[in-house]
Amino acid sequence: MKIRRILATAVAAAVTTPVVFLSAAPAFADTKPSPASTQKPASDEDPDGDDFAEYEKLLAAVADAEAKLADLKAQRKAVVKDIDEKNIDEALKTELAAATAAAGAAKTAKATADAALVAAEEALAKLKETGSAATPEEIATAEQAVTAAKTAAESAATTKTEADLRLKNASTAYSDAMVALTQKATLLAADIVVAEQDLADAEDALEEFEGGAICEEEDMEKESSLKVALTGPKTVTAGEPTIFSLRVSNPTERTLEEVHAYVNAMRLPAPGELIDDETDFAKRIIPVEWSSADNLEWTSFTEKSDSIEIGKLVKGGQYDVKLRLTVAADAPAGKGTAVSFGAYEKFDGDCGGGEQFAQTEFDILAAKTGKPKPEPTETPATPAPEPTETTATPTPAPTVTTGGNTNTTQQGGSSRTPVNNGTLAATGANDTLPLGLAAAGAVALGAGALVFARRRKAGANA
Repeated sequence: MKIRRILATAVAAAVTTPVVFLSAAPAFADTKPSPASTQKPASDEDPDGDDFAEYEKLLAAVADAEAKLADLKAQRKAVVKDIDEKNIDEALKTELAAATAAAGAAKTAKATADAALVAAEEALAKLKETGSAATPEEIATAEQAVTAAKTAAESAATTKTEADLRLKNASTAYSDAMVALTQKATLLAADIVVAEQDLADAEDALEEFEGGAICEEEDMEKESSLKVALTGPKTVTAGEPTIFSLRVSNPTERTLEEVHAYVNAMRLPAPGELIDDETDFAKRIIPVEWSSADNLEWTSFTEKSDSIEIGKLVKGGQYDVKLRLTVAADAPAGKGTAVSFGAYEKFDGDCGGGEQFAQTEFDILAAKTGKPKPEPTETPATPAPEPTETTATPTPAPTVTTGGNTNTTQQGGSSRTPVNNGTLAATGANDTLPLGLAAAGAVALGAGALVFARRRKAGANA
């Protein structure tokens, strides 16, 4: 599971039921199997055999997902071809052709009958004109011709009405068949999206298995291995980008490898606002972009790139990041929070993560009306040389403002609250935990129980 997803889930759950996170610390860690190095199989068990069986299972899952995706794509390709070539039931196509021909013939017949009636009526009118030399017999014959023409015209009209109805029904049936093909193509497209996600999940599981053994919280280093500090303004205006600052530092006596920083921001529920299982927290997420000395463009977090990749951080070194938060222009006034967490991986058998997260809260002001929304005045940082083992000099982190509780902050400040074994450290938390601190605490709990992967060889069985 992506760490960023866990952060978002933790915040969302915290603002719903904060106390849950104060009594269910191991929830995240329990979602992963124990590492092979800490399991104690019975003497008659074969760990390598179990690993190989699991590996085969993961390979089979990928193969099945690939086969399902290929089959769905083939089905949709065939349906699209049917749509292009109008390949539907032959009986429907035959009936449509016949109905079209019948309707055309009926239309022609009616036009002919109508013309005959007009001619007969005109002939009768001439015979009845004053001064006409027509005999009574001629007039009677002309009247009979008019009557016959009327009958023929009425019959032709009836036939045309029936032919038109037949054509309408045939056209409707044909159209329904084409619509059904289109709907089938649409449903298959949706199934393909799901199948692609299933395949991605299966490939991720296989990659995780091949890439490293699982290292749980109890195997992580207990020292304060990574520090994060998050600062920003006390107020944010909806619709206008606002700059925050993030600093990640390494206070240890050694280099940390593959350092990442994760950031989330969201609007907090208003006091008394109903929050339940149907609340859509996705609508509360505040988009965050970042830039740094070696990444000058504003960069958005995505599903595939969900962290700030800092890389190697030497002892005493630090990494500064600019964050740009933009609350939706239609967001109501209220409160918001931003949280950050650092993590790293080492490939020498150790797992690592910062046992500390940072949080800052701010007021959200309703969007200004009738005025242009300026870009933030701050720009991405200018390039700076990367610190090295011998040249890195620690720089003081941004000043942390604390309130009455040593682990909380005043609004607009930053928090650096440690996580110890999946529980809050000296927060004095209880059922009346403040909403913002509850969110931060939840992130800490989730972060403290995260699992990290370390590289391992697949071995002879792979």
